[in-house]
Amino acid sequence: MKLSNKQKQFLKGQAHSLKPVVLLGSNGLTEGVLVEIQSALEIHELIKVKVPTDDRETKALIFEAIIRETGAEKLQTIGHILVLYRQSEEKKIQLPRN
Repeated sequence: MKLSNKQKQFLKGQAHSLKPVVLLGSNGLTEGVLVEIQSALEIHELIKVKVPTDDRETKALIFEAIIRETGAEKLQTIGHILVLYRQSEEKKIQLPRN
């Protein structure tokens, strides 16, 4: 699903008050963490994931892997936080039209 700029701005506004749902631990991006992210996307559609690492390259690689594995749309990254959106079957969030 491709989001328009208007839809992305709307979702960023919705995500502003959210707290990170998934926090990566010292083991990094494991299969269990990916399952947790998939589950959170199904339940909430719009989530934040926190990746506490100081190495920019590692952080970027982890962000890319999460996006690739979940099939979610990256809305933005703010420091250690990745904001993701993936529409579920129920379509809980009503997106504005293009």
